[in-house]
Amino acid sequence: MRVMAQMGMVMNLDKCIGCHTCSVTCKQAWTNRTGVEYVWFNNVETRPGQGYPRTYEDQEKWKGGWEVGRNGKLRLRTGSRLKRLLTIFSNPIQPSIDDYYEPWTYDYETLTNAPLQEHTPVARPRSLLSNEPMKVEWSANWDDDLGGAPELTQADPVLQKISAQVKQQFEQTYMFYLPRICEHCINPSCAASCPSGAIYKREEDGIVLVDQDRCRGWRMCVTGCPYKKVYFNHRTGKAEKCTFCFPRVEVGIPTVCSETCVGRLRYIGVVLYDADRVLEAASTPDEQDLYQAQRSVLLDPDDPQVVRAAEQAGIPRDWIDAAQRSPIHALINRYEVALPLHPEYRTMPMVWYIPPLSPVVDALTGTGHDGEDAGNIFGAIESLRIPVEYLAELFTAGDTGRVTGVLRKLGAMRSYMRDLNLGRPADESIAAAVGMTGRDIQDMHRLLAVAKYDERYVIPTAHAEQGPEREEYDSGCSLDYDGGPGMGGWGPFGETSGGSTPIAVENFHMLAARQTTDTLAAPGDREQRVNLLNWDGKGSPVGLFPPQPHERPGPHGEDGGGVGPDSPAVTDPKP
Repeated sequence: MRVMAQMGMVMNLDKCIGCHTCSVTCKQAWTNRTGVEYVWFNNVETRPGQGYPRTYEDQEKWKGGWEVGRNGKLRLRTGSRLKRLLTIFSNPIQPSIDDYYEPWTYDYETLTNAPLQEHTPVARPRSLLSNEPMKVEWSANWDDDLGGAPELTQADPVLQKISAQVKQQFEQTYMFYLPRICEHCINPSCAASCPSGAIYKREEDGIVLVDQDRCRGWRMCVTGCPYKKVYFNHRTGKAEKCTFCFPRVEVGIPTVCSETCVGRLRYIGVVLYDADRVLEAASTPDEQDLYQAQRSVLLDPDDPQVVRAAEQAGIPRDWIDAAQRSPIHALINRYEVALPLHPEYRTMPMVWYIPPLSPVVDALTGTGHDGEDAGNIFGAIESLRIPVEYLAELFTAGDTGRVTGVLRKLGAMRSYMRDLNLGRPADESIAAAVGMTGRDIQDMHRLLAVAKYDERYVIPTAHAEQGPEREEYDSGCSLDYDGGPGMGGWGPFGETSGGSTPIAVENFHMLAARQTTDTLAAPGDREQRVNLLNWDGKGSPVGLFPPQPHERPGPHGEDGGGVGPDSPAVTDPKP
C-alpha cells in the first residue's frame, strides 16, 4: 500500500443558481491575459445543453480519456505512441475556436466619438482575435440563455444516449446548472498524452499543473483531456489549465471559485488513496463498476494501518488530521452522496458532484402535495420525474440505481430534519429506509446545509521544508539553449516560450507601456513584473504601485512596501 494525498472538491448542485460568479472571478484571477480571451478555467453549464466546448462529452469524436483494450490493459483513446508521434506537428483531433466560441467585445468608441445625428449609434461586436466585425452566435454560457431549448438538446451527447421518451420528459421538466473546473484526476490522461512531459501531478497534493518551460505547444493534452479543460494560448504557444489556485491552497485559503461562490456549494478537502491500486481500479472492465472501484482506492484516514502507512510515506501529521476531518471524504465515502463526473473516462476525477434534488420537491409542491413528505418524495424519485437516466449518464456511467440511492438519501434528510425543525419527534424509519441512522442524517444535514467556513474548507498548509525535494521539474529542459525555452526571452514555440515569472502581475510601468505601444510588449520587460510568490503579505509588493511623494521605503518594505521615490526597485516611467 503506497499512500498519497489528494486535494479534491465536491459541488452540491442543489445550491447552484447559475450566477457565474465563480466563472467571472476565476477569469479575472487567471485568464485575463492576451491569448486566453476564450479560456474559462471555471465555467457553468446549463443542462441539458451542449457544454463548453460544444459536445466535449462525445469521446467518439474527440478521443479523450482512457479505454480498455482487447488485452484488458488501459490505453489512451488517441491511440498508440506511434500514432500520436505521426500527428505531433498537426493534431487534427481537437476543438476549433468555433467549438469554444470566438471572443468579442463591442465597438464602444463609436458611441463615445459619434457626432450628433438623428439615429442613435450602435456599438457593433468585434472579434478579440481579428478585430473585425462579427455576428455573435455562440459563447461559453450560451446554453444558459436558451435554457434547455430543443435546439440544444438535439446536440447534447448525454441525451443522445437515452430514449426519445426521456428527451421529451426532460424538455418538459426543468434545467439545472453544472459548474466545471479541471478534475485534477488521479489518473490524468492529459499528462499521459503530453510528449514533452510538461503536464505533471504534484506529489504532495495531487494538483495537476503545466510546466510552462517544458511545454512545446503540441496540444496533445487538449485531445487527451476528456473534459477539455486544457487550453492553448496562441500568443505564448503554451498549454494552460486550472491550477486549483495552488498559491492560495498552499497557505490554507480555498480556491477563488470556492471563496466567491454565493451559494456556498463547494467543499474542499484532502483524501488519502492507495497509489498502487489506481491502475487496477481504472482498468475495471464494466464502466458501471468504475464508481465503486474509485471509491475503493480512497482510504479510511481513521484506520490506524492507513495512518501508519501515511506517516511512513512522509505525509505530514497535520495533513493526516485534515484528511480525517475532510468534508470530501465524508461526502464520498461516509454518506455516499457525492458522485464523479463521467467515471467512464477512467481518469478517476477528483471533482465530485451531489446531484440536484430541488426540482423533485418543487414539482410535488406544484401539484398540491407535500413535497417533503417521505412517502411522496420517495415516490417521485422512483417515478423518474427528473429523469434519473440523465443524471446517471453524467455521474455513474448509466447506473440509475446509484443515482436513485443518492436522491433517496437527500430526500430522507429533508423529511427527517423537517420533523425536528417543527418540534415533532424524529422518525427513525426514514433514516433506516436509506441505510442511515438519525445521527448520520443530522451530521450530513449540518455539512450540506449549515456548514461553517472551516467545515466546508479543510485545507492543510504546504510544508516549506519539503519544497527542495519535491521540485522535480527544476532540473532544466532538454531543449534549453542560449535564448531558447527555459533560458528567457523569445523561443521557437511562441512569444515568451522561453519562460515567464510565475504568478506575476504587471507593475504600473509595464501596464502603461503595454497600453500605449503600437506593438506587443516584448518579454524583455521581465524586470517590470512583480512576483507575488516573493511577497510576504506585508505592505505592498515592491514596484507594483507608483511611488507617492509622502511615502518612504522601510527596511523590509514597511511603510509602503519599499516603493518610495528613493527605492532602487522603482524607475521613472519612459516617456
